Amino acid sequence: MPVTGDEALVGRLLDHRYLVGERIARGGMASVFLGTDQRLDRRVAIKVMHSGLGDDGTFTQRFEREARAAAKLNHRGVVAVFDQGHDGDVTYLVMEYVPGRTLRDVMRDEAPMPPRRALGLLADVLAALAVAHRENLIHRDVKPENVLITPEGEVKVADFGLSRAVSSATTATGGTLMGTVSYLAPEIVVNDGVDRRSDVYACGAMLFEMVTGEKPHTGDTPIHVAYKHVHEDIAPPSSVVPDLPDYVDALVARATARDRAQRSADAGVLLHQVRMVIGALDAGLAADPELVADLAPRAPLDPDEEATAPIPVGGAAAVAAAGADAEPTMQWSTRDWHDDEDGDPADDDPPGEPPTHEEYGQVAALRAGARRGRALLIGVVVLAVLLAGLGYWLGVGRYAETPQLVGRSEAQAVAEAEEAGFELTVGRRAFSETAPLGTVISTDPAAGDRLLPGSTITAVVSKGVERYEVPRTKGLTLEELERELEPLTLQVGEVTEVFSDSVAEGRIVRPVSHAAGDSVRRGTTIDFEISKGPEPIEIADQSGRSREQAVAALEAAGFQVDVQEEFSDDVDRGDVISQDPDGGTGVRGDTITLVVSRGPEQVDVPDVRGETEERATEILEEAGFEVRVRNVLPGDTVLAQTPDAGETQRVGSRVTIFV
Repeated sequence: MPVTGDEALVGRLLDHRYLVGERIARGGMASVFLGTDQRLDRRVAIKVMHSGLGDDGTFTQRFEREARAAAKLNHRGVVAVFDQGHDGDVTYLVMEYVPGRTLRDVMRDEAPMPPRRALGLLADVLAALAVAHRENLIHRDVKPENVLITPEGEVKVADFGLSRAVSSATTATGGTLMGTVSYLAPEIVVNDGVDRRSDVYACGAMLFEMVTGEKPHTGDTPIHVAYKHVHEDIAPPSSVVPDLPDYVDALVARATARDRAQRSADAGVLLHQVRMVIGALDAGLAADPELVADLAPRAPLDPDEEATAPIPVGGAAAVAAAGADAEPTMQWSTRDWHDDEDGDPADDDPPGEPPTHEEYGQVAALRAGARRGRALLIGVVVLAVLLAGLGYWLGVGRYAETPQLVGRSEAQAVAEAEEAGFELTVGRRAFSETAPLGTVISTDPAAGDRLLPGSTITAVVSKGVERYEVPRTKGLTLEELERELEPLTLQVGEVTEVFSDSVAEGRIVRPVSHAAGDSVRRGTTIDFEISKGPEPIEIADQSGRSREQAVAALEAAGFQVDVQEEFSDDVDRGDVISQDPDGGTGVRGDTITLVVSRGPEQVDVPDVRGETEERATEILEEAGFEVRVRNVLPGDTVLAQTPDAGETQRVGSRVTIFV
């Protein structure tokens, strides 16, 4: 039966580069295959659009937009996109291959999850989405199947195939309901445009399912579920799991508010709120009314309401500056009412009614107070100068300067400190690229600072230059190499693949930027060569060549040769009859088997004279000869034979007997 559908792609080489392997996932728009990038020799995930969709320009544009959108995102929490292209009738996308499970798999095993576990996973998802939102990209299809979790627990968000740049034009979906209905925001369902808060809603719906083990809305059909997203609030998680804290309910309510104006503004804001809830959980709080009040959705302001607070004398501008709750106050100063040089009110006086007699008296009192204040200030300044002088004589005069000890040897620094009337202690020893071993790098207090006699000066003394020895790394895997270098503060730099007959594939051959045993600085980056295994050697067929020529050619190519001999009626003695293997590639040291001809097989003709015709024929045929009988006399006894007995003949040749 011929292979059809997705299975027909297995084994196909796309654009002479990407080898399609087994299918690992299938969705509404595309299927995902495990593949190999033969140019870079690495495993990749190849996403192939379903047959027929490639003919639809709209779907093709959405598919290609996935590559452009995701390629903009450089974050460890986003599945990387490497390439995109067409090969005949196949439209494909090449992505980072992420081994492990999806969040759906984890939820299937663990839900309902402890809230701390669920929030930790959601925080990683939000960290990735926050990067996308900062780049004005909306995912539009956040769901557990698009959250990948590696065996090490790293969380990655995949499938930005429905994302689009946020712009003023992002107000409709073209009449097509896209995404997974269990996590669709109401505005997507009613075709009212999409923004960052649509992803926030999906994250809130996922959180509900993680902590309860149930979908936020259920129904007989997808349309029924979508209807509930528009017309019904998602229930508090504690209605399903009663022991959940109230602030977890508030977080879900905030993220899944049907009115998106009440939701968290984007993934970054929701991530901050998630971390607040994690903090409350870590503190062991069963309830937190203040956090609930902070997280709960806000009722929108009624635009018909008008401010009724009285306007202060300073006018509406003063109210705006002071805040809506400010008390009404007089908003004028002593310069508001005065005469200019010609005795008339100043031209730039503020408009309004002049002050009353009582108000003017208040201003006069302020002016008199100002004059008394200036006199008092002068007295304070004089007193301060006197006190400063007294302080100098009583305090500063008793202090001495810290001596210059930087650059001195430890012993010399101790002696000079004691000579100046201080004690010296070594606080710590530190590496230094400039200070020789055993010399003072710095002191506390520093040189020139004032210090009471008899006080202690703390010094940092040099341990010399910080150097680390490059270890022997041959035969280590990359993971083992990183663990080996970590305590030495060394870094793995560029890793180049090379053929090696002595080092197994995937293991380090040698460092190339430095040699084992070299002494290097902290943080030095070292380049390495890693083995691709033995270099493949083409095997040439030596059939028909002489034994000497065949052995010499194979040994020169690096192979071991095993020679076996056989009789042959067709191949000359000493020539190669066959070879195993007779083609393909091998590696240095492999054994090639040659079968060399010994020529035709020959045996001695047996003596059958005196035997009966039947017995003579049997003896000769067993020896490998063809028998011809010539009757010369009556009877059944062999009288003679040719060739004669004892002669050497080829097996299969004819012997004539005379009876």
